[in-house]
Amino acid sequence: MVLGWTKHGDGKHLAPGEVVRPDERLSWPRMMGFGAQHVIAMFGATFVFPLVMGLDPNIAVMMSGVSTILFLLIVKGKVPSYLGTSASFVGGVFAIRAAAGGDTAGADAIVTGAILVAGLVLALAGLAIHVLGVRIIHRVFPPVVTGAVVMLIGFGLAFVVADTYWPQDHWVALVTMLITFVVIVLFKGFIGRIGVLVGLVAGFVLSWVLDRVAGPITSVLPGANLRDASGAACQAEGTYCVATAFPHDRVDFEPVAQAAWIGLPEFHGPDFKTSAVLLVLPAVIALIAENIGHVKAVGEMTGTDVDPYVGRAVAADGVTTALASSVGGSPTTTYAENIGVMAATKVYSTAAYYIAGVIAILFGLCPKFGALIAATPGGVLGGVTVILYGMIGLLGAKIWIENRVDLGDPVNMVPTGAGIILAIGPVQHFIGGDFTLEGIALGTIVVLGGYHLLRAIAGPAPGRAPEQAGSGPA
Repeated sequence: MVLGWTKHGDGKHLAPGEVVRPDERLSWPRMMGFGAQHVIAMFGATFVFPLVMGLDPNIAVMMSGVSTILFLLIVKGKVPSYLGTSASFVGGVFAIRAAAGGDTAGADAIVTGAILVAGLVLALAGLAIHVLGVRIIHRVFPPVVTGAVVMLIGFGLAFVVADTYWPQDHWVALVTMLITFVVIVLFKGFIGRIGVLVGLVAGFVLSWVLDRVAGPITSVLPGANLRDASGAACQAEGTYCVATAFPHDRVDFEPVAQAAWIGLPEFHGPDFKTSAVLLVLPAVIALIAENIGHVKAVGEMTGTDVDPYVGRAVAADGVTTALASSVGGSPTTTYAENIGVMAATKVYSTAAYYIAGVIAILFGLCPKFGALIAATPGGVLGGVTVILYGMIGLLGAKIWIENRVDLGDPVNMVPTGAGIILAIGPVQHFIGGDFTLEGIALGTIVVLGGYHLLRAIAGPAPGRAPEQAGSGPA
C-alpha cells in the first residue's frame, strides 16, 4: 500500500532480529522521532550543496520534503528513502556561473533550467529501465564507466575548494576539516553519520568567535569588491575584472536579523540554454548509478525483491529534480545517510519518511532559518567541501573495486585516465562561437565515448560477455 500502515507488534518494542517493514509502523510518537532523525541525517549535505551551488537553501530544504513524499508515491511505498540535494551537479553549476560572470540572478535561472532538463532526461532513463530492465543500463554504463564518471565528478571539483572557498579563510578551513575528520572517525554511531554537519557547525562557531576576538579578516569574496586593472570598480567578473581582497567579518548576521520568521522562500523560474544543459548532463549517469545502488541496498536490508521498482525510483528522482528546479530549488537524489539510519534502527517504515518530508517543508517556511544557513562563511565551506568532494571521488573507486574492474585492460584504463584528467584540470575545449565543453562534461564524454569506441575496436574482453566488458567476474 502507498498509504496506510499495519502496527508492528505492540508498536513499542522490537524483539532481537525483528525489523519494521516499509508497510508497518510503530506508535506515532515513535515514528515522529524516527522521521526527525531522518531529517537530521540528511540535513548537512542537503543545505551545504545548495550553498556551494549558489542556490537558496530554504527552497532546497522545502523541496526535499516535497520530493520525498512524491518519490514515495511514485514507487508505491516499496522503497523507503529520503531525497536530499544531489552533489553531482556542482561542477556543471560552477561552469555555468563562470560563463555568466557577475549576473547572479540570470545565472540562477540558467542553472535551474539546465538542471530541470537533466531531471527530465533522468526521468526518461528511469522509464526506459522500467520497460527494458536494469540490464540495459549495465550495457550502456558498465562499472568502469560509471565509476569513472562518479570519480571525475568528485575530483573535478577540486578547483572549487582551491580557488573559491579555502582562500577566504584558510585557517578556519583547515580547523573545520580536522574537526570533521575526528568526528566522522571517532564517533561510530549517529554522531559519526552527521559528522559533516557537526564540523560545519563547529566551523561556524569558530568563525564567529574569531570575529569577536581577532577582528575582521582580509580576503577575497567571490563577486564582491570587483576592480579592473586600474583599480576602478566594475560589474562583471572576468579576465580584466576580478575580486580583490578587503576586510570583512567572517559571519554576517544582518540578513538573518532582517529575515522573517514565517514566509515563503524566494521562488524563481528557470531559463534554458543549450550550452548550460550540456554541462550538467553528465550528472545523470552518476544519479542513475547512485539510485540503483541505493535501491538494491534497501532491498538487501528489507529482504525484499525491489528490482521491479528500480526504474520507478530513477524516474521518480528525475521527476522530483525537474519539479524542484522549476521553482528555483536544487537537484534531488536518494541518500545513503538515511539508509545508514535504517540499518542502525531496523525501522524501514515509509511512515517515518512521510513525517520527515512534512518536517522539511515546515523548515522551508522559515526564511530566518534559510538566512542563517546562507551566512555560513566560505572558509567553513572550504573545510567541509574538501572532504565531501574527495569522498564523492573515492565512491567511483569503490564501484571499480566492488565490480573488480580490470584497469590493466587499456580499453578501461586509457579513456578513464584521460577523462579524469580533463575533469580535474578543468580543461576547456572550444567548439565554436560561445560554445565550450570543459571539465566534468568534457571528461564524461571522453570516458563514455572513448570506452565504447575502444571496446568496439578491441572486441569483448576475454572470457566475458559484451555486456560485462569492463567489469570483473560475477
